Amino acid sequence: MRKITVALIGAGQRGVNYAGYALEHPDQLQVVAVAEPNMSRRHNFQALHGLSDELCFESWEDLLGKPNLADAVLICTQDHMHYEPTMKALEAGYHVLLEKPMSSDPWECIQMGKRSEQAERVFSICHVLRYTNFFTTIKRLISEGAIGQLMSIQHNENVAYWHQAHSFVRGNWRKASESSPMILAKSCHDLDIILWLAGADCTHVSSFGSLSHFKKENAPEGAPQRCLDGCPVSDQCLYYAPNVYLTDDIYWPTSAISDDLSLEARTKALQEGPYGRCVYHCDNDVVDHQVVNLAFANEVTAAFTMSAFTNDCSRTLKLMGTKGEIRGAMEKNEIEVIDFATGTATQISLEIPGGHIGHGGGDFGLIRDFIKLVQQDSKGDGLTSAAQSVQSHLMAFAAERSRLDRKVVALKEFWEVNEVNEA
Repeated sequence: MRKITVALIGAGQRGVNYAGYALEHPDQLQVVAVAEPNMSRRHNFQALHGLSDELCFESWEDLLGKPNLADAVLICTQDHMHYEPTMKALEAGYHVLLEKPMSSDPWECIQMGKRSEQAERVFSICHVLRYTNFFTTIKRLISEGAIGQLMSIQHNENVAYWHQAHSFVRGNWRKASESSPMILAKSCHDLDIILWLAGADCTHVSSFGSLSHFKKENAPEGAPQRCLDGCPVSDQCLYYAPNVYLTDDIYWPTSAISDDLSLEARTKALQEGPYGRCVYHCDNDVVDHQVVNLAFANEVTAAFTMSAFTNDCSRTLKLMGTKGEIRGAMEKNEIEVIDFATGTATQISLEIPGGHIGHGGGDFGLIRDFIKLVQQDSKGDGLTSAAQSVQSHLMAFAAERSRLDRKVVALKEFWEVNEVNEA
């Protein structure tokens, strides 16, 4: 099969990770251009992939303004910057792989879903969990009837206290107006997986949650606006920034605070940038815990919990059927199947293909699938096509509407309202 060429729009961590497939498999994928407004990131990416100056752009408008440079574009900009470059790229004739969430606006998600159905190009969303051995094995077990008829799903996204502080209190996803509600930004992966496992359309959504801990009334007495400004509880606080970012470990999340990872540059970043702020004195407004209840057309029910207040950053779940249960821990790659009739519990331990650990091997699994779709010109097909992805995004928007209004949301009606009312 022929090698596929791709242009990257947005050379942040997700884009760099996905494009890394080309470095490990140059016979399958080649990155030929990049658009990134941050000069340091653009130059680093240019050097990594050996790009010429004329194929490195400050903006996606500049890149897409040229005659087509590649077979496909990979769009990894911030959440609210997805819609316009995606529609322009499809119009220009590119195949598109779009980072999740599709958009922070439900109307835009619906429009992209419609465009996907009309497009003569592959248009896929980066729902990487569907490509992991862990979730593909669980899906297979359900399909094979290992637990009889599926009845209920319990799914937990254990965000981890430190991850919440980094990304959703201090970081880029702390304000819904600047990114999207946390249930969309963090957990559209999980709602997509629940929809996939349930095997039917979602009909109703209800949700509760709030921002309860990371706010100023919970700040320790005398805590300053910034950790380095003489915090009186620096030796006790779980979130004291120097203990998180000024260590010998310069990998994520430390790598996100500065393009220059010297101790001097990181210290300056804490003195001046968002990651040095006291977690109780930030401008965050997204929730720190939320539950979502889901009903499906085949009478399967699901309960999803997203919580900052966990030690591990992990996903755990239990699926309950008429003949047995499946229990799983994604990060451990462990699945247990319990048979009601015999009482036996079968343990399944999985390996990650090729040793790549990004989302349990899902990152590279996604890229492999996208390459194959482009090679075969499969158009709207694929495990995570945009047309399929719209529903799980609307489930997230409906959950946020339910949380705010404290009402059950009928998804069909919610979809219809947002389809005609551009926000």
